[in-house]
Amino acid sequence: MYPQRCLSLLSFIAFVLTARAASDVPAPASITPATADAPFALVSLATGQINGASPFFLVDGKEADLLPTPPARLEDLQVLRLWSGDAPLQNGEDPARDIPTLTVFLPPTGKAGGASMVICAGGAYSHISPREGIPTGQWLAKNGITAFILKYRIGQKYHYPAITDDASRAIRYVRAYAPAWGLDPNRIGIIGFSAGGHLASITATRFDAGDPKSSDPIERVSSRPDLQILLYPVVTLSDEDIVHKSSRDWFLGPDSTLELRQQESSDLQVTKDTPPAFVAQSITDPTVPIANSDHYTNALAKFNIPYVFIREPMGGHGFGVIDAWSNQAMAWLHAQKF
Repeated sequence: MYPQRCLSLLSFIAFVLTARAASDVPAPASITPATADAPFALVSLATGQINGASPFFLVDGKEADLLPTPPARLEDLQVLRLWSGDAPLQNGEDPARDIPTLTVFLPPTGKAGGASMVICAGGAYSHISPREGIPTGQWLAKNGITAFILKYRIGQKYHYPAITDDASRAIRYVRAYAPAWGLDPNRIGIIGFSAGGHLASITATRFDAGDPKSSDPIERVSSRPDLQILLYPVVTLSDEDIVHKSSRDWFLGPDSTLELRQQESSDLQVTKDTPPAFVAQSITDPTVPIANSDHYTNALAKFNIPYVFIREPMGGHGFGVIDAWSNQAMAWLHAQKF
């Protein structure tokens, strides 16, 4: 059935209260979130500009200046290095290949509401698609949500757990410095497309509360996103009938065990603490079978996790930000106080 809705008001309120009570992050100070008078979010881009973007999601030859430490204040198109030193399992010093980053997209002046989202563009874990990353950053930012596009390490050189380390670190990074940036540490979501949808969903299901004894303040806070949006996601890595095999091989390597494939199948990792979800996929997707989304939403329903599932003919695969789902997703985000 489509669209499917599973949004019990009472269960959602109880879920939010429980999640907020469990957070050890203080409420944000009365600091206004950073905005931009002429934000990149409002720039009209040609397809060629987007497809020709740098690995840091910058267009027209703009070079990235990787900030090694969190800035006192966010600026539009800043590129933030997730670790000031080497990332876990880092093997090399090529900024484009070896150093995971976040690129900042700020809302226009007067629009920022204090919520933020980490974006995981797709690409089968062999590359990261700018045509999913950049338009999504612009869409979120122009609607008042501070966006961070994650440049995670990919299967050309890296596999699990380096890739998932990057996504978990991204959530922690934003949460740890949210109060200083005027953002709400309890309104940090994640959105992912295709293989990036797998990364987003595994981050939303395999999180931890942080290590309070860590010398790194970023590692002390939770890696749990407060909500998730998944577009035509790769979900299972263990069901041979519906798995997207190239994504699995780039993510885990070609010789992964069944145990590891099951561990990293997000539909098998849903619990009562998984955050609310918005899922959208075309029933005519020829690349990632829609059974991936079916399995994930069935798991959410099993644990009474609130979700919305848009299961309709929307074209093929990799369509990015389109009206068929984005208008409903933004309404859903606003209903979640994002």
